[in-house]
Amino acid sequence: MFNSIWDDLKYSMRTGDMATKLIVVNFAVFVLTKLLFLILGGFTLGNPDSAYSTVLHYFCVPGDPMRLLMQPWSLFTHIFLHDSLWHLVSNLLFLHLFARIVSDLIGDRRILPLYILGGLTGALFFIVSAMLNIIPAGYALGASGAVMALGGATLILAPDYRVSLLILGNVKVKYIVLVQLLLDLTAVAGSYSSGGPIAHIAGFLLGCAFVYQLRDGKDWTEPVDRVLTWFEGLFSGRNRYQKKSRKPGPMKATHVRETQKSAPPAREQGYQERLDAILDKIKQSGYESLTTEEKEFLYQASQK
Repeated sequence: MFNSIWDDLKYSMRTGDMATKLIVVNFAVFVLTKLLFLILGGFTLGNPDSAYSTVLHYFCVPGDPMRLLMQPWSLFTHIFLHDSLWHLVSNLLFLHLFARIVSDLIGDRRILPLYILGGLTGALFFIVSAMLNIIPAGYALGASGAVMALGGATLILAPDYRVSLLILGNVKVKYIVLVQLLLDLTAVAGSYSSGGPIAHIAGFLLGCAFVYQLRDGKDWTEPVDRVLTWFEGLFSGRNRYQKKSRKPGPMKATHVRETQKSAPPAREQGYQERLDAILDKIKQSGYESLTTEEKEFLYQASQK
């Protein structure tokens, strides 16, 4: 399993996909927070916990709305922040799995907007739960809500996609998502008080709703993508995407093809048939079964 993940990461670094960039950013932020802990230890005579928590809370989303007004940036920073190595590793593994599937099926450009929407939805539900005294009004951090948004999208897009696990062998992705969801529901019903599971479930529901809306022709990621493009233009002096009409991703192209009254050109038909064959191969035997040429073709298709 880990060899497969490493091979995919090397391939992703070469193609520059968003999942790999998110993994790198999350890991880099984690390293910076641990360096901050060590630095604060030098200024507090070996007892950095209090100062470290104070600084960290400025980047965690607070359950208190009044506190949130003083640090609105935390709505975004908290989804890249992890304080536990296990929390980081588990989120990055699921991020790699879910984002790769979503990218292959509906395009890489939707990964970051969906990740952000899932994180914001989880934060909103966390804050509302704290306001209603369902959970203590503490702080939340981590990418779990954002990752579960990708998990919800994966569940709807490709529930029978098979993943090779180290001990269990080939497992359908729907079982991985549903087990994680069950654990979150159990935590909410039990004595879990951090509010994390509520954010996870909220992100999951957002991901599911997003795919259903996308099938109806409503892309929730487009407004977020425009904002990201605008911000990037402020710093780079150019837009991330040229202003042109967007071509639909693989799923959208299939939907259009099925509803068109006239037959598509032969070249487009051949392209779509090859794409459908690759997607069927992924569902039956997993992404790892693809050849390098098929991965390249799928990557190019996801950029359209």
